[in-house]
Amino acid sequence: MGNLDLEFAALLVALTAFTGIVWAIDHWLFRPRRLRVHSDKAKEPVLVEYCRSFFPVIFLVLMVRSFLAEPFRIPSDSMMPTLFDGDFILVNKYAYGLRVPVTNAKVIPVGQPARGDVVVFRYPGMGPNDPTKGSDYIKRVIGLPGDEVTYRGRTLYVNGMQVATLPDGSYSGTTRSKDYVNYTRVTEKLPELDHEILLGPPPGFAGGPEGSWRGSEGHFLVMGDNRSNSLDGRVWGLVPEANLVGKAFVIWMNWDFKDGGVDFGRLGTVIK
Repeated sequence: MGNLDLEFAALLVALTAFTGIVWAIDHWLFRPRRLRVHSDKAKEPVLVEYCRSFFPVIFLVLMVRSFLAEPFRIPSDSMMPTLFDGDFILVNKYAYGLRVPVTNAKVIPVGQPARGDVVVFRYPGMGPNDPTKGSDYIKRVIGLPGDEVTYRGRTLYVNGMQVATLPDGSYSGTTRSKDYVNYTRVTEKLPELDHEILLGPPPGFAGGPEGSWRGSEGHFLVMGDNRSNSLDGRVWGLVPEANLVGKAFVIWMNWDFKDGGVDFGRLGTVIK
């Protein structure tokens, strides 16, 4: 995920506007003149013909991507073991409100993220000059507005209460970016749902960055499920509500970029 999704959305808007305007101008201005001169034998200009043909298709794609569901590709390991590099997911675009394409401004409020939701959002950046600011990121919501979240000693606390965990066994494997040896799969029992996380072997920062954070109004703390290998809110802070893109809900495709081939077992997996 990244700025390519934003650029594609802008391209869709531009193409929709161009084809629609060309078609409309011809239909209301030039077509009546052609019919008066040539009767029913008036030939439609090639540009107008293409615009008339493509406008409904482009408009439909824009509406679906903007207000219903948008596809994204997972490009890293930060959400393992929930999501893997090479997973292609669908994101519910109306879960947190209907938003204007490209600008992401909310026009109709619908709902708010719940603790445990896997969300796509525009990265707020680590300063105004961060070149990746605005890129699409995916993480899990851990802290809601007003929550106090502490992560220390590989243990998560929400509002002073320790979040229970249950070891699920060891994990070892190799991805495009890293060799995972003696990692541990753990079920993290948030009040709203149970989900799996991945922890590296101690000692050191095997659980990832530590500290305490408080969610301010309209801001959320997000973390990756691969706690030992995730650049997330523990490093760069809270995500503003205005940056939310949608809620991830299903894996529709998977491609193993390391070894090649499709992992059919992941297709149709519900994200939780």
